Amino acid sequence: MGMLKSSGAMAGATMLSRVLGMVREMVYAAFMGDTAVASAFKVAFQIPNLFRRLLGEGALTGAFIPIFKNKELLEGEESAWKAANAVLCGLLIASGAIVAVVLLGVSVVLQFVELSPDTWLMFSLLRVMFPYMLLVCIAAVLIGMANARGYFFIPALSATMLNVVAIASVLCVAPLIGETLPEQIYALAYAVLVAGLAQSSFVTPLLYKQGFRFHWVNPFKDSTVKEVVYKMIPSTLGVAAFQINVLLISFFSFFIADYVVASFDYAVRLMELPQGVFAISLATWMLPALSALAGKKQYVEFRKTLLDGLSYLAFINMLAMALLVVLAEPIIRLLFERGAFSEVATQRSALALICLAPGLVFFGSVNLLSRAFFALGDTKTPAKIGILCLGINLVISLLLVFRFRQAGLGVANTLTSLLNMVLLGMALKRVLSKLDYWPLLISGGKMLMLAGITGLIAWLGYDFWDRYFGHENLLSKLGGVFIPAGVASLSYLVGAYSLRFPQVTQAIEMIKTRLKK
Repeated sequence: MGMLKSSGAMAGATMLSRVLGMVREMVYAAFMGDTAVASAFKVAFQIPNLFRRLLGEGALTGAFIPIFKNKELLEGEESAWKAANAVLCGLLIASGAIVAVVLLGVSVVLQFVELSPDTWLMFSLLRVMFPYMLLVCIAAVLIGMANARGYFFIPALSATMLNVVAIASVLCVAPLIGETLPEQIYALAYAVLVAGLAQSSFVTPLLYKQGFRFHWVNPFKDSTVKEVVYKMIPSTLGVAAFQINVLLISFFSFFIADYVVASFDYAVRLMELPQGVFAISLATWMLPALSALAGKKQYVEFRKTLLDGLSYLAFINMLAMALLVVLAEPIIRLLFERGAFSEVATQRSALALICLAPGLVFFGSVNLLSRAFFALGDTKTPAKIGILCLGINLVISLLLVFRFRQAGLGVANTLTSLLNMVLLGMALKRVLSKLDYWPLLISGGKMLMLAGITGLIAWLGYDFWDRYFGHENLLSKLGGVFIPAGVASLSYLVGAYSLRFPQVTQAIEMIKTRLKK
């Protein structure tokens, strides 16, 4: 019940962020469609994201939060704040140096290398956006500190900054700085920097109230920094492998067909809505919770918390998977098909989404299982497994993208995420010998059966709606998505309640308790 309340509160904030993120993507789609300019912008933005996940959200926070939590429990708040300052100072030095080197290298390429117009635009946008990496790395560590202190709602709202600024840049700024799309796209690039500045300062007032004060601590002489660096090296390799994998695939795809990167990215954004609202919220809550249990050596409760989390994740994502596979085209048509985003673009992105959506459960489970290893102080195992799976993903993606374009990328991601989940689960079973997946597999089979029935109901509902009402106007598009999805979702919940799934019964009990209060 505590897991449901905490991750549910965070999911509310994340829902707001994701809804705004979807509005941002709708604005992007109408503004630039899945053109070569859109692909150039998306590839350029992936590069600061690579370093952000290397030094910020992924490896560093995964290694830092358990150490921060242990220092708080064993040595008190003052020691925890000092450790946080040392890590922040080290991050400033490392990320500042990377920004300087990359900006110099990109400037040299733009000045002295002969490039095609699309490639030149991509590097030029990269030069503008790359400092975002430094700002958002700082934001990721500050958010991690707030999460470790038990605050999830306000930190989760910080992601809204990028979305609000990006939407404003398209609607208000872009028309003022040029007449063509390659000129106007720079409004989005500068908006990324403004958003990074806002994100990096969003949770500072909350931490200030908690007693945090930033001051310089020499990171080269601090034992916490050395411990964090030692623990983050394996997971950094894993995250680096993932990001380099994404980047290589994007570069190859960018030169194969100018629409592939953009159309695949729109499908990924739709995948991130259910993924971010619940799966990432749950995983973020679980890292400090599991770290505390591991620190107290409460392994019975550790196993139960992990399995409950995997069960809740599967329950939500099975429903989302069924709806996204069956209703991919009407969903994308409703959200994106306007302005520069054509009917052909809808079909291309829908195909990618159909191939990506079956991996929803796998993607989320990998996040949860990795955090279980992080909480146990093991960052090497997820990194080794991740690197293996990413190598396989790179090979499969490059083989399939030439023939199947964005659909090939979706299939590769789904298959390798399944492999990653299985290998992580087996490895964790060796560490926690009493970890029993069998009840989870049985309930997962029931959920899959329900999801299949739900998908069939959604397909029949959409077929009926489209045959009699079509999709020519906004009202018919809305009905083509929400009526089949609503009826199918209700059938899923009724089926789950009749099978006495705890995910439904506990939620009902929580609602009853709140209504009584």
